[in-house]
Amino acid sequence: MQNMQNLKRFAALTALAGCAFAAPSHAGELSANASVTNNYIWRGLTQTENNSAVQGGIDYSADSGFYVGTWVSNVNYGPSDVYSYEHDVYGGYAFEAGGVSWDVGYLYYNYDKEAEFDFGEVYLRAGIGGFSAAAYVLTNTEADEAPGQDFGAGGTYYLSADYGFEVGDGIGIGLHVGYHDGDFAEAFNGSDGGYYDYNISLSKGGFGFMFTDTNVSGPAAEGGYDNDQYKVVVSYSVDIEL
Repeated sequence: MQNMQNLKRFAALTALAGCAFAAPSHAGELSANASVTNNYIWRGLTQTENNSAVQGGIDYSADSGFYVGTWVSNVNYGPSDVYSYEHDVYGGYAFEAGGVSWDVGYLYYNYDKEAEFDFGEVYLRAGIGGFSAAAYVLTNTEADEAPGQDFGAGGTYYLSADYGFEVGDGIGIGLHVGYHDGDFAEAFNGSDGGYYDYNISLSKGGFGFMFTDTNVSGPAAEGGYDNDQYKVVVSYSVDIEL
């Protein structure tokens, strides 16, 4: 993720153009992005039953470091579900201090009205050189808790660490590991307990290639999901200055 033009792609680690943290580019400008991928992977898990997705967004970043944006993708969690799209809205502030790049903000995930599973997270990311680390913490959701579940603020979180570097001729390599845990994560993902996801990505220009895998168990590892098996993701993305 070479810039903040698509926060969701950074969060999902499906934009394969390197995994190093960077502050928003095109400061004070409006920009857009569009991409196609053979599989929409979010925190290691397919959001399209291992089928393709078309995605895009619009972002504005100010000279001060404040930014806002929106992003959309098709999703599919099975033939009997009511999900057809994911629409995200986010805003935050990116800055540098003491040689470290920081980014703090809020991200809201919006799905079909019938799903009644919208949710929001606050996030904090820090980066130095090619290294970055991030934490996403659940703040709110419209989903109803089942007996014994806790969907309260702070009860579900995602932690990640990334390293990105170039090997010459514009080729970028990205390494990633993440951990997702909490009652809401189990309900939304169909997982049994917390799980790790990890990937290695290769990028050049707008093209991306990624090997990704998890140790997830439960329904998320079954049926048409197969999230406990390694996946190969191929994508192409373009950034557009408006």
